[in-house]
Amino acid sequence: MYKVASASEYLVITGIGIKDIKLAKKAWIFPGQSCTVFDLSPVNYTFEVQAMSAEKLPFVLPAVFTIGPRVDDEPSLQKYAKLISPHDKLSNHVKDLVQGIIEGETRVLAASMTMEEIFRGTKEFKQEVFEKVQLELNQFGLLIYNANVKQLVDVPGHEYFSYLGQKTQMEAANQAKVDVAEARMKGEIGSKLRDGQTLQNAAKIDAETKIISTQRQGEGKKEEIRVKTEVKVYENQKEAEVAAANSELAKKKAGWAREAQVAEVEASKAVALREAELQREVETMNAMTTTEKLKAEFLSKASVEYETKVQEANWNLYNKQKAAEAILYEKEKEAAAQKATAEAQFYARQQAADGEFYAKKKEAEGLVALGQAQGVYLRTLSDALGGNYAALRDYLMINSGMYQQIAKINAEAVHGLQPKISIWTGANGGGDTAGAANPAMKEVAGVYKMLPPLFKTVQEQTGMLPPEWMGTLTDSSHHQSHHE
Repeated sequence: MYKVASASEYLVITGIGIKDIKLAKKAWIFPGQSCTVFDLSPVNYTFEVQAMSAEKLPFVLPAVFTIGPRVDDEPSLQKYAKLISPHDKLSNHVKDLVQGIIEGETRVLAASMTMEEIFRGTKEFKQEVFEKVQLELNQFGLLIYNANVKQLVDVPGHEYFSYLGQKTQMEAANQAKVDVAEARMKGEIGSKLRDGQTLQNAAKIDAETKIISTQRQGEGKKEEIRVKTEVKVYENQKEAEVAAANSELAKKKAGWAREAQVAEVEASKAVALREAELQREVETMNAMTTTEKLKAEFLSKASVEYETKVQEANWNLYNKQKAAEAILYEKEKEAAAQKATAEAQFYARQQAADGEFYAKKKEAEGLVALGQAQGVYLRTLSDALGGNYAALRDYLMINSGMYQQIAKINAEAVHGLQPKISIWTGANGGGDTAGAANPAMKEVAGVYKMLPPLFKTVQEQTGMLPPEWMGTLTDSSHHQSHHE
């Protein structure tokens, strides 16, 4: 079935294929679906709300509210369709619901205000009631289209507003009497004030008149003096202008005379110049006549000679160009050969340089590797000797035979000289006795006899002392020095 709602109605469809409810103006109603029509037109609700102010004074608030569904909001229409549309809008159920909301919100708001505030702020009170009621009606999908609050009415036995009106009337009458008395008082005081002000103003005007008269007389004298001064200044200025004009006229007369003399001189000079120009023109014409004659005589001869010279010059130029081109070709070939030779030499030098660079690179890499190996060797010796630099130095000097080289160099250096030779003996003079006693110790003693002179020589040559474990050098009776 296809159903269509009127302009002020909506269709509410439920059933198969619809999750909750469906609102539409027109739709197909399929089997298993239910359709209900609800009206959107607003309804007037008239109430007389009995409320009580903060002073516990009761009053009656007559009001007329125009309330209906909110047609421009889909969620509000769904709320109205679910909660209100099953009931008739004029039913007691809907009327009691709306009246309960309006009365509850009005009473709560009135209880927080005094009677004076409610009476004097009727507009604000009405606005507050509308806002509170609308907030509650939103949950039912209803909207207040219009609301009208009538005049507040007294509850029988509590005639507050009537007494308040009488009070207002009495206050207005008393205020009128006071206003009349004040007007009468102001009139009398104003009359006296005007009389006094008239006398004061008359005296003030007389005094000001005298002052102004005196000022005007002084200003008249000042103006007279000023005018006389300006007249005198004007006369002096005009006299100065006349003198300047006379001086200017004299200058002009002198200038005119000078110009006249210059004009006369220029006129005479112009005549002479004109004569010279005419003479020059005559001379020029004579020269031109002579030139033309000479041209006529020698032109043919010069033309023939010119053509001959031109042909000879062209032939010489052609020969020189060909010779130059041949020389240029030879030079280009020679330059190309030299360029090829230079490129070959450059390539050979480049290859040699690359080979030398590669060799130097490999040699440097070998030196780096050797240095690294020597570093490892020195670190190993240093670790073995417990980090003792002196012991490491002595070991390296002994191991490399430095002491023997120093002795050899010293021997060669003093060859043929008379050197100082140190001969060392034992503590006792009988070395042979010790040797006889122990031949093995004699050999050892011989080795140690060789070391002190060597260390002494090293110390003299280099300034380095032997290590402590090998003894010290002393100048005692244990050695004898002889000179040969």
